[in-house]
Amino acid sequence: MGVKNLWEVLEPCKKTLPLHHLQNKRVCIDLSCWVVQLQNVNKSHCPVKTKLYLMGLFHRIRALIALNCTLIFVTDGSIPAIKLATYRRRLNLGIDVENQATQDGENSQNLSSLRRNMGSEFSCMIKEAKYLGSTLGIPCLDGVEEAEAQCALLNLESLCDGCFSSDSDIFLFGARTVYRDICLGEGGHVVCYEMDDIERKLGFGRNSLISLALLLGSDYSQGVHGLGAESACQIVKSVGDNHILQKIASEGLSFAKKKKNPKRQGPQGQVKCNNTSTTLSCKANMNGNIQIPQTDNQYLRVVEAFMNPKCHSADSDVVHRSLVQRPFQREKLQLLCARFFEWPPEKTDEYILPKIAERDLRRFAALQYTSSQLGVNFPLKEVPVKCPVSAIIKRRKVHGRECFEVAWEEFYGVKSSVVYADLVESACPEKIKEFDDRRALEKKNQRKPRRKKSEKECSVAEIDQKLQDLLLDIELGSKSSLMASREIISDKMTTTEINFINRDPPVILDSEGDADSRAAVLCRETGATVPKPEVIDLLSPSPLVPSRNVSRCAQMNDQHISIIDLSDSETEKSPEHARKARDLRLFLASIRDDSH
Repeated sequence: MGVKNLWEVLEPCKKTLPLHHLQNKRVCIDLSCWVVQLQNVNKSHCPVKTKLYLMGLFHRIRALIALNCTLIFVTDGSIPAIKLATYRRRLNLGIDVENQATQDGENSQNLSSLRRNMGSEFSCMIKEAKYLGSTLGIPCLDGVEEAEAQCALLNLESLCDGCFSSDSDIFLFGARTVYRDICLGEGGHVVCYEMDDIERKLGFGRNSLISLALLLGSDYSQGVHGLGAESACQIVKSVGDNHILQKIASEGLSFAKKKKNPKRQGPQGQVKCNNTSTTLSCKANMNGNIQIPQTDNQYLRVVEAFMNPKCHSADSDVVHRSLVQRPFQREKLQLLCARFFEWPPEKTDEYILPKIAERDLRRFAALQYTSSQLGVNFPLKEVPVKCPVSAIIKRRKVHGRECFEVAWEEFYGVKSSVVYADLVESACPEKIKEFDDRRALEKKNQRKPRRKKSEKECSVAEIDQKLQDLLLDIELGSKSSLMASREIISDKMTTTEINFINRDPPVILDSEGDADSRAAVLCRETGATVPKPEVIDLLSPSPLVPSRNVSRCAQMNDQHISIIDLSDSETEKSPEHARKARDLRLFLASIRDDSH
């Protein structure tokens, strides 16, 4: 419990910090407080799974391991003699508390501390939590008496950066930074209280907080019945932190007796005073009688219990051993999770191995930062400690934050996981540069080379249009040549046919002699035209024909037929036709090359 209503008094100093605030810190954990918190969640949400508190502890630990937060479990030892009365009340042993309070206080000085029942259900839960921590490499320090007192001592001696505890009296033992609660998941945070804020905002030092414990009540004292937190704070402030304990040592709580001021009776019959700075220490009944439940000697014993608790000294071997981290025991953790959570080994590895790799990456980043501060900058390949990240796979975004999916070195037993981009940048910026260069090269290889404007691929419409124009030119050229030659031949044949109709051609026998002159005479008589030499020149050499007796007109007809065949052959294989056909073939070949 701690001090009654002290958390409400310290509410103005409460800070909610992101979980990332615990990165690279060493913190002590009052293990009993954590187990109680997780067990309460277990009872309220899932009473069937009795080990749910242990699973919650596992997830808390793995979240802090990923932040490279070094943990130290601290457990309670024996019950202090001054706390026995409170311990009996909590166990509901049927003792008359009102009558036994003073007697226990007077006899507590002669009593010794009481050993805890290690066979109780709660003690068994603590043992399981300790074993889980040991498999994850977390040391445990067993306190002499109060666990929060041991945590406060480590914090006061700067052996840790803060303490996790829900007992408010940890400030009275000397703690400077206290984390009351922790929340995981998206928007994870911790609830933090700093002694510097308490001193600055509220004006309460350690002495003032101990005085509040005497007035309000705590595990070590009954407190003053009927005195509220606001009135107690004003009484302590009126005296001051430097003098409040001296005044209690010399006068007890008699200095807090009411002065002669007007009284005002409350609705429940209690007496209220107008001057709250002198409102006193005890419960006042209707008749004004004052009850002081504790003697002045008991107040001094309470002060002594807070100022000098029984703990392991900061320079003891027990404390030094607790500051040394233990190795991670993978096989034992797998067996524990299989026993309590029914997890296969693969699931256990999936939960914890990426967090251990991320922890080592943060340690590597801290090493790089320290080296740079000292002016020593080694290339990544020359750093004595190997970088945990082997390569960056791709960029990711988780809950709006830039992340990288990274591949880990083989000795971590995990292939890849997602970590924040700023962590990778602080630890190994060279890996980011390698990733960016690799991505740029891949994009360059995937991108098609740009062509010049004259070499760009034509659209389908342009290709169709060009093809149609070329075919039209070839067709028009072929038709025009063919029609021209046919007109010429038709004219010649018409003339010849007319002459043949009007007049029978003479029969001329082939004989040796001037055949050409005879042919000319015959053509003049029949009105036929002598073939031009240039037409004959276009003909290919004709095969030799055996000599036979035919008429000159038959020879002329053969010549006309040969001219017609020549015209068709010339049209089909003219140079212009061949040129355009060649252009068409080249154009189609270019289209095929572009498509590939």
